Amino acid sequence: QVQLVESGGGLVQPGGSLRLSCAAFGSIFSINAMGWYRQAPGKERELVATISSGGTTEYADHVKGRFTISRDNAKNTVYLQMNSLEPEDTAVYYCNADIVRRTLARAPYWGQGTQVTVSS
Repeated sequence: QVQLVESGGGLVQPGGSLRLSCAAFGSIFSINAMGWYRQAPGKERELVATISSGGTTEYADHVKGRFTISRDNAKNTVYLQMNSLEPEDTAVYYCNADIVRRTLARAPYWGQGTQVTVSS
């Protein structure tokens, strides 16, 4: 069994910052790419940022220069530092991880989602 547990969401004013965390627990052999996605009301889920096991990062255009994705492989954890937040960043944020279990079965896993609300 593998589980992704997210934390760090909340309410913040425009221009503020938040840091999201997502830790993977369970029968894990290795983790390949990890990433963050978000879904705003009435919209489809979209990619925010990804990071490979080696640390290579990619960002959606609308968050470049404001968000930073990082990971701690020893803790099986991925982070998303969000600065200069805008009301348009309001969404439920989901983490995703490409995990190889100890049985060597490989599959994508999703966190439960954490709400980020940017409002004055």
